Amino acid sequence: MIWVRSLIFQLYFFISVTFTAILVCIGILLPYSVRFSIAANWAQSMLFVGRYLCGLDYVVEGRENIPTGPAIIMIKHTTVFETYAQLAIFPPQTWVLKRELLWIPIIGWALSGLKCIAINRNDGRRAVVQVIEQGKQRLREGTSVTIFPEGTRMPLGQTRRYGISGAALASETQLPIVPVAHNAGDFWARRGLKKKPGTIHFCIGPTISPGTLAPKELNIRVQTWIESQMGKISVGYKKPL
Repeated sequence: MIWVRSLIFQLYFFISVTFTAILVCIGILLPYSVRFSIAANWAQSMLFVGRYLCGLDYVVEGRENIPTGPAIIMIKHTTVFETYAQLAIFPPQTWVLKRELLWIPIIGWALSGLKCIAINRNDGRRAVVQVIEQGKQRLREGTSVTIFPEGTRMPLGQTRRYGISGAALASETQLPIVPVAHNAGDFWARRGLKKKPGTIHFCIGPTISPGTLAPKELNIRVQTWIESQMGKISVGYKKPL
């Protein structure tokens, strides 16, 4: 039965994300707050359907750590869950993603309408410069920038060196970083269809101010908090930094 429910959930995801993308494209001339609210409402529906169909509940810890102004949000990346949950949890934002996603008809057009920062992950330094330049613009507009610093979904219990772009953007703008850890990987494998019932802990840490820290040092501080928190909340997280 759990496989059937998981399949229905996956079908809902594909159908609803396409419908939402069409709405965002139709509203391309509307204010960004309206376009973002369309995406956020879709994310809320995903959370509801996940709970109803798959028993995939969630709790948010540390809401008080969400800044009132724009910030750089850095989230542990293990599943699809965090890619939509963050839309429902945080104020208006955009996020950094691989440019290939823009090539998907309708979905890619909607992502452009949501002011995403699309990078070529093989560009190295040029990709970092792009994140800094476009990120500054988004932040000036009052829109936070979300980054999955590992660059790809990681297997449960593993990590890799965090990309420097988020820390570099924070250093350039002197805006805080919001670190986020979660244990969605305990219930949803990164490339799996099956969603096991349980409660995901979505943990928002205290903001980390860049101050005089070099981007590399700032990045290490963010990674240390996130990976340490993962060790506390995830039963499948066994690997140290």
